[in-house]
Amino acid sequence: MLKFDIITIFPDFFRAAFEYGIIRRAREAGLVEIAAHDLRAWTLDKHRQVDDRPFGGGDGMVLKPEPIFAAVENLTGTSGGRSSFLETTRVVLLSPQGRVLTHRVAQELASEAGQVVLICGRYEGVDERVAEHLVTDEISIGDYVLSGGEPAAIVLIDAVVRLVPGALGSETSAVNESFSDGTLDYPHYTRPPEFRGMRVPEVLLSGHHGEIEKWRRERALEKTQSNRPDLLK
Repeated sequence: MLKFDIITIFPDFFRAAFEYGIIRRAREAGLVEIAAHDLRAWTLDKHRQVDDRPFGGGDGMVLKPEPIFAAVENLTGTSGGRSSFLETTRVVLLSPQGRVLTHRVAQELASEAGQVVLICGRYEGVDERVAEHLVTDEISIGDYVLSGGEPAAIVLIDAVVRLVPGALGSETSAVNESFSDGTLDYPHYTRPPEFRGMRVPEVLLSGHHGEIEKWRRERALEKTQSNRPDLLK
């Protein structure tokens, strides 16, 4: 089983996020477990403070290291930072400074991890000691800034869960799609064969599997060249 533990100051953000579709079915089948934890549960002061002003001045507030270290070590059953984690434990800081989440990264987490702890940043960021001494991965879902790591956590979990063996209805569903072979997916069509004068390509109606596969490969390359030429490099 793959277990996700989300550390956040807004645990209610995830209340209904995983109650639909593939993720719900994977949870019900016992393939994955997902829990959201309130970071404030690991604070020690009466105000349950999780952030403070940055040293050196500047705008915004920064999430403090103490409650984050305590939360991660409690959830992983360790006490020595990342050096004491199991090989299958990944602690991910969701951050614009991280490596970009790709299909390959999602495959890596789905196949190698047993527990993934997701730290959702907020405000101006997270104390750098968390990135330097606690997390195993720093991941971004794109070259833009969000208000916090919560939406990114949902995106990452969705991308990873669908790659867990047994999560999809077909074993080839995750193989024959965009990015699985380095290109975008080929075009898809369904009934009716003609709609408002727009016809489905004849090759798809031919029943000739070899020609269909050739057509799909060519169209996938065309779409990749048009929309994401960087992938072909």
